[in-house]
Amino acid sequence: MLLERFNLEGFARIPGILAADDCGAIAEKIALLDPESAGTRCLLADEWCRDLARRLHGHPAIAEVVPTNFAAVQCTYFEKSVDRNWLVPFHQDLSIPVATRIEHSELRGWSEKEGELFVQPPAGLLAQLVAIRIHLDPCRETDGPLQCIPGTHLYGRMSTDEIAHYRENGSPVSCAMARGDVLLMRPLVLHSSSKADGHSRRRVLHFVFGPSELPCGLSWPSRNLSGKGCKSAGRPYA
Repeated sequence: MLLERFNLEGFARIPGILAADDCGAIAEKIALLDPESAGTRCLLADEWCRDLARRLHGHPAIAEVVPTNFAAVQCTYFEKSVDRNWLVPFHQDLSIPVATRIEHSELRGWSEKEGELFVQPPAGLLAQLVAIRIHLDPCRETDGPLQCIPGTHLYGRMSTDEIAHYRENGSPVSCAMARGDVLLMRPLVLHSSSKADGHSRRRVLHFVFGPSELPCGLSWPSRNLSGKGCKSAGRPYA
């Protein structure tokens, strides 16, 4: 059962969510982005991206995992290829975009990325979030696929020493994907990706879905529909 496996391991692959034609149409939209950038976090400013988020959320297989009262709160695009290549060590995704800065003892790691404010919220909220990664290209073992260590999302926010322990003692699973496949994951599951050593492209849309109400007085950012305020992405993504 998908939900049971997802809850136990912290990630799950669902094949064939989008057809090749759908992936091609999305790729045409992506082609309009800054050609010098490896990605962006600002795609929810675009109507086509919000429509895709609703479509994914409504898919029967995905609806089994993502609660009906959740909404897309972020969409990150990134591309890995022979020309745009990097590795990302094992880590947890700890930051979320928010509307305004709030002084609270449970909030940490304030930062600004592409003109948007980010914070590390309490682990209880992070444990609820669901990421949906839609692959626009095949991602083989040579293309730097995501590596996840099953079950590590169950241990909350980890220290550097704890991450090192599970990295050394865990059994990472390589998430090779076909075009149009979706990978569901908990942001707290330990994950990494290696450099690609093939000659293909690995283009991914990484949606984050979360509840409408946030703790500590936080709120999700209201999207600027014109896309203004989004700057070129400056760091690698997994």
